[in-house]
Amino acid sequence: MSSIEKALGELAVQLAAAFPAEPGLRALCAPVSLSDASDPLAWLASQPVYPQFYWQQRSGNDEAAALGSLKRFASLSEAQLFLAQQNVPDLRIWGLNAFDPQQGDFFLSRLEWRRNKGQAWLCLYLWSETSLQDDARKATTFLNELQPLKLLAPLNPRLVSETHIPDKDGWCDKVRLATRAIHHQEMDKVVLARATDMRFRRPISAAALLAASRRVNLSCYHFYFAFGEQEAFLGSSPERLWRRIDSALRTEALAGTIENHADDHRAWALARRLLADDKNQRENLLVVEDICQRLEMLGKGYDVLPPQVLRLRKVQHLRRCIWSTLNQPDDALCLRQLQPTAAVAGLPREAARVFIGEHEPFIRGWYAGSAGYLSLQQTEFCVALRSALVTGDTVRLYAGAGIVAGSDPEQEWQEIENKAAGLRTLLCR
Repeated sequence: MSSIEKALGELAVQLAAAFPAEPGLRALCAPVSLSDASDPLAWLASQPVYPQFYWQQRSGNDEAAALGSLKRFASLSEAQLFLAQQNVPDLRIWGLNAFDPQQGDFFLSRLEWRRNKGQAWLCLYLWSETSLQDDARKATTFLNELQPLKLLAPLNPRLVSETHIPDKDGWCDKVRLATRAIHHQEMDKVVLARATDMRFRRPISAAALLAASRRVNLSCYHFYFAFGEQEAFLGSSPERLWRRIDSALRTEALAGTIENHADDHRAWALARRLLADDKNQRENLLVVEDICQRLEMLGKGYDVLPPQVLRLRKVQHLRRCIWSTLNQPDDALCLRQLQPTAAVAGLPREAARVFIGEHEPFIRGWYAGSAGYLSLQQTEFCVALRSALVTGDTVRLYAGAGIVAGSDPEQEWQEIENKAAGLRTLLCR
């Protein structure tokens, strides 16, 4: 018997207790042993219940798998209002913000596996506006429908077709159009993106794709939202949008890119070049300046840490961490101020968003939005980059590049090729 199955048995025993025929929220929890190395992502994908949400913080210390929905929310602000009404500090709501931050998909899960460092537990939630007794009966049915963990099958995709939107010529035209607009001072920067539709002979397992990415794309957040059996959004993102613990806020400017190399010495030389490159430094500092201006409306000053180079599997990025203390712990306000960042939209933000809406030949949807969780006590979201939308036998990959004065279309095309390779190489070997 796996540790998850044992914990489920303990929850079933707790569920047999009497619950009142009145509204409320209850959490029934049982410890989970990590000794059998059960993968929560594989366990999640084994279930016939949706929605499903998997999350791993980029340090690897915080990991969760949320299954089934007790209540769903169309925006972060709706979810925040619900949390305030419940007043349970550690209750988490999981989900996505779209590129347009007014749109989202969040849920309070029926069942949640969570690990923090070396401790893990499984929590079954009961919630009802009328009767906890009735919801306990529904929870019993839910537990009885769960399936044993099945190992994720390895990816073995056979590519049928691949289409870039826009294609290379169209991309170069868009970059030239953007640099002309920047030259005419219509904006300082715009982030242009490309979608790539890859169709395969058989449906692709979104969970297996994320598991493969998790093995090789280190120092990244890993997230997976399965809306149903045939559709999921997933990614392995290097970038934090914000993390809040009570009133302490941590965010960052991740902008400026150069390729990586498997050889450590050559990678170090490339990192040195990135730190010295004027175009990339200007791109990063534009993002820093924009974030700092937005933080002035949120908190009591800020600190900008020295630049670092974040080394990933295919690329390296310039990163400056920014710390602040909020006037009040308001995640909806943080979202409005920080998303979309200049690193995924541009500057000024509204001018860049208008340019994107007029000239990008696809709708971003969840891409370049954010993925994560919120609670009264602590909240964390990553930027939904290095991401893919899986729909049956089709995988849509996304990649973007910051366009500033002096940007070269060919170099920017190579940059989005390098970024997309983080997931594409897992599908085409």
